[in-house]
Amino acid sequence: MNESTLALILDDAAHGRFPPADGSVTVVPQPDEREAGVLALCAHAVVFTDEDPEWVRKSIANASHDQLAAPLSPHFLVALAERTGRRIGNSDLLTVAQRLPGEPPLPLVEIEDREHPRVVRALRFRDGVRVWEAPGGGLLVLGRGVAGRWEAAIEVDPGAQGRGIGRALAVSARHLVPEGDVVWAQQAPGNAKSVRVFQAAGYQPVGAEVLLTAGGS
Repeated sequence: MNESTLALILDDAAHGRFPPADGSVTVVPQPDEREAGVLALCAHAVVFTDEDPEWVRKSIANASHDQLAAPLSPHFLVALAERTGRRIGNSDLLTVAQRLPGEPPLPLVEIEDREHPRVVRALRFRDGVRVWEAPGGGLLVLGRGVAGRWEAAIEVDPGAQGRGIGRALAVSARHLVPEGDVVWAQQAPGNAKSVRVFQAAGYQPVGAEVLLTAGGS
C-alpha cells in the first residue's frame, strides 16, 4: 500500500477502496498519543502503533497458525498491550455512512452542560464532542475520534426501545456531520440490536477494530 497514515486508509475504506485482500499487514504510526489499535479489513490488517513495525509483523506471525485471524487474536493483542502499557478495548464492528443533506428527522435538543455525565465520558475518547437529547428518551453523541474521524454513538432509554428512536438517532448523525464528511460508528458484534439499528440507518460494515487505550482509560 502507498498510504502512509491511518486517516488516508480510513478515507479510502469509507469510499469503498480497500487494500489488497492478500493476508498482509500494514503498520502505520498512531494518529496521536490517545489512539493505538488494530483494524481488520477483508484479508488485510492495519496496525496503528508507534512500535517497531518489524516487531509487530513478527509478533503477528507468531500469534496464530491462522494468519488472517492473527492480528486480532488474543495472543497478539496481549503482546501489544504489554509492550505499549495499554489496555485492550472491545472488539467492535466498524461501520460508516455518507452524510445526508437537510435537517435531522428528530427535533434534537443540544446539551450545553459540559459536566453532563455523557459529555464527560465522551470527552475521554473524542474531541469536539456534542451531545443531543431526543424526545421520547434518547441521546446522540457526535465527536472526532480515531484519526480525526467523525464518530456517532447513541443511547435509547430502556422504556423507549422498540419505537424506532435508535434508528432515527443514527440517521440524525448523518445530517449533523459537515458537508463532504462521513460518519463512523462502532458496535459490539454481540449487540445485535445495535448492529441492526445502524445498518437500518444506512451504515455499511467496513471491518473489525480493537482500540488500545492508555493508562486506566
